[in-house]
Amino acid sequence: QVQLVESGGGLVQPGGSLRLSCAASGSIFTPNAMGWYRQPPRKERELVAAITSGGSTVYADSVKGRFTISRDNAENTVYLQMNSLKPEDTAVYYCNLENRILALEYWGKGTLVAVSS
Repeated sequence: QVQLVESGGGLVQPGGSLRLSCAASGSIFTPNAMGWYRQPPRKERELVAAITSGGSTVYADSVKGRFTISRDNAENTVYLQMNSLKPEDTAVYYCNLENRILALEYWGKGTLVAVSS
């Protein structure tokens, strides 16, 4: 079993920055991908960004140029640096770890990011 614990959410003004962290623990197999999804109010969950254990990244078009995903494989931790935040970035952000070879997927409990003046 794998546990994912997110931290770093909060309230920030438009144009501000936040850094989310997600630490994974337990039986973690590689290769894998760790990522961030978000669910805005009254909307479906969507991919924000993901990074493989090899370092390949993917971003949603809406966050390209503003958000940066990174990971520390030794610490099994993934980060999401969010800059130039907009009100439409308001959502619960969920950490995800996926191993497609073993068909395993895990989710964190989520952390709220609220962008408002």
